[in-house]
Amino acid sequence: MLPPLGLLTVAAILPQHWEIRLVDLAAQPATDLDWAWADLVMLSGMLIQKDELLVLIREAKRRGKTVVTGGPYATSVPDEPLAAGCDFVVKGEAENTIPILIETLKQGQLNGVIEYPEKPDVSQTPVPRFDLIDFGNYASLGIQTSRGCPFDCEFCDIVNLYGSKPRYKTSSQIISELDAIYKLGWRSTVFICDDNFIGSRKHAKSLLKDMNTWMKDHSSPFSFITQASVNLGQDKEMIDLMTEPNFSTVFVGLESPDEDVLAIANKFQNIRNPMLESVRNINKNGLTVLGSFIIGFDGERPGAGQRIASFVDIANIPVVMINKLQAAPNTKLWDRLKKEKRLCEQLGSGNSTIGEMNFLPSRPETDIDREFVALWDEVYDASNFLRRTYNYYLTMRPTRKAMAKLKGRKSAPESITPRSGVSLYKSLLDLSHLLRLCWLQGVVSKARVQYWKQFLGILRRNPSRFVQYLTACAMGEDMFELRRKIIEAHLREEIK
Repeated sequence: MLPPLGLLTVAAILPQHWEIRLVDLAAQPATDLDWAWADLVMLSGMLIQKDELLVLIREAKRRGKTVVTGGPYATSVPDEPLAAGCDFVVKGEAENTIPILIETLKQGQLNGVIEYPEKPDVSQTPVPRFDLIDFGNYASLGIQTSRGCPFDCEFCDIVNLYGSKPRYKTSSQIISELDAIYKLGWRSTVFICDDNFIGSRKHAKSLLKDMNTWMKDHSSPFSFITQASVNLGQDKEMIDLMTEPNFSTVFVGLESPDEDVLAIANKFQNIRNPMLESVRNINKNGLTVLGSFIIGFDGERPGAGQRIASFVDIANIPVVMINKLQAAPNTKLWDRLKKEKRLCEQLGSGNSTIGEMNFLPSRPETDIDREFVALWDEVYDASNFLRRTYNYYLTMRPTRKAMAKLKGRKSAPESITPRSGVSLYKSLLDLSHLLRLCWLQGVVSKARVQYWKQFLGILRRNPSRFVQYLTACAMGEDMFELRRKIIEAHLREEIK
């Protein structure tokens, strides 16, 4: 989906006379030539990647390499990489810690933990080394405009890792990053992977105006996806400022429709801003909501899964992530559960869909598991999914380009899948994807009649959203597969 933005940023901070090679193991394996080439091996990963990361550390040491490990996992749990043989663990963000690491290496020190007490000023962060990756490996590229989040949800590790006071890159930095990927030939989706893009609405609105100018000057080469809190739905000006430079999708942590559960989880922003109204406002004003829900919170009453399913159905959100709660290291939830002696011995896998809970919940875990599986089963039933997706895009306003055309005015180029410079190969690839979707959902699926009715219906009733609608339908195929795996895993556990 995305290249490793953290490592690309680290590469830009390292001494520029160093020869650097990046191997993204999500896209390609590390070869013997890669290992032989390297003098210093620098690794990064998240909690869900910890097992593979520890294997890599051991392999690097077996090959006689000096190993440095950083990133969210190593920052939260430094003892495990060190126990696996890692020479240096870098805790925190690269802008402050890489200079210390470089000096430590110059002095000949052989191992240690590198950290710096203060958060860095990201307005000094250089443009990530996008030139180190093969663009053909990725569905989207990532950039970052800020770090940190002003909210303090009990279960979230963002505040622990990046702080509660957001820090911002300048508009000129962001424009430089857009220039860089544009000059390297990128012409597709850009994920702005901020912890909360609207953490400062003043900053976000100023940046969006500059991005809009840049996009118009370059014939709208990108579409944008980002993460934001639900209060976005109460700020139509912000939504309009986002859709103008071609933002298409926003990831929103909805978590639970139960206000008492949200209060226990310290997710008060979802109580202050009515969630259903907010989601509908975001939808009708031109953005796709990708929602996230969690089951297993303390204080959760029986039937939580069905209440989530009902909310998703009423709001017509096409794609939602459904997670079982896991306690992340050093969060407020982690500290509270540890004090209450409810944490399991295992750290937790970081996999919130297939993995197990790593603490003793406040209601029977078997009930949570049963509701979790039933929730996936209902939400990603093919007919339910198609109906939600259809209704979502029917109620979304037409694109600006379509509205301007209806009024007989000219409009700046606007497209969710930018077409400037598209090759014949790309056009044929898009056609093959469409034909595959039509085969899977229009021929093989039990909902095939519904698929074709909706296919023609969206073309007739809201044609400017046709591509977005089909994109969401295609995402459903991945979710159907995940649904199948979750149900099968549950059945295996019941047999045991």
